[in-house]
Amino acid sequence: MAGAGTFDALDLGLLQALQLDGRAALSRIARRLGASERTVARRYGRLRTLGLHVVGQPVPARVGMTRWLLRIHCTPDSAASVAQALARRPDTSWISLASGGTELYCALTTRTPHERDALLLDKLPRTPHLVGVGAHCLLRLFTGITSTWYANGAPFGAAHGREGGSSAPASRSDEHPEPVALDVTDRALLTALAKDGRAGLPELAATTGRSPSSVQRRLQRLRAQGALDFSVDFAPRHLGYDLMTHLWLQVAPGHVSAVGRALATHPEIAFAAATTGPHNVVASGVFRDSQDLYRYLDHRIGSLPGIQAAETAPILREVKRLTIST
Repeated sequence: MAGAGTFDALDLGLLQALQLDGRAALSRIARRLGASERTVARRYGRLRTLGLHVVGQPVPARVGMTRWLLRIHCTPDSAASVAQALARRPDTSWISLASGGTELYCALTTRTPHERDALLLDKLPRTPHLVGVGAHCLLRLFTGITSTWYANGAPFGAAHGREGGSSAPASRSDEHPEPVALDVTDRALLTALAKDGRAGLPELAATTGRSPSSVQRRLQRLRAQGALDFSVDFAPRHLGYDLMTHLWLQVAPGHVSAVGRALATHPEIAFAAATTGPHNVVASGVFRDSQDLYRYLDHRIGSLPGIQAAETAPILREVKRLTIST
């Protein structure tokens, strides 16, 4: 077995299999990796002690929610307290400190214009020590929100499909123009999966008050409708990737989709989306060090047609990850 600070091909294969299907049975993963189920279960337990977490998330565009990215500038002595206050809100899902600790990035999901306005027009403007707030509506996600990993040059990032034999892949949001209607049981199920995306059917049945077979049918329906996806959270630093950064790109009209699709194929990119504002594409990337980032900007970003300007903001600390209220 790999040591406490090292990872071998079996560990990385397990991480990749979970990225492809966060609820895949360990027995099926073991067969795919050519290992015993007991060995895979032991490796999975070890990774859990190091922070591995599978989270079930509603897909905002499919359930009638709008996703925002806030770029908040604070005075140096207030950023940490503002970040903690935002982290306590159930409608925030990801908060990070960047740019010398004076800039916050906050992913926010709202269900109604009233919820949006309550924070953006009422709460934040009255918060002391804020220098400025930029609110950017995410128009199209090109890849999901999770960690990114590598091994021997192969990406272990946000999956763009699921392994053979898993449940049907989530449908693209633009194939279903009408949002999926969620009932009380759906919301209870999503809340439980947000805590543990690999919770067993008996546990989910007890939480929702439904039978295990009913829960299974709901899971299959929500995934087939593109309303539910699973993210795998594992700190990239465990695999030697110590630099995370936000990328803000100005892309010429007509090139946004092409740039976004290209970013989604880059193993360095954990998240990419088209957004409102002067920078119309935003992304988050994971790199080994500053030289790794430099090569990426010079060779990968620099070679994409249509990019007019690029701004980078290294992430100093992540305050909250992977929680979306429903």
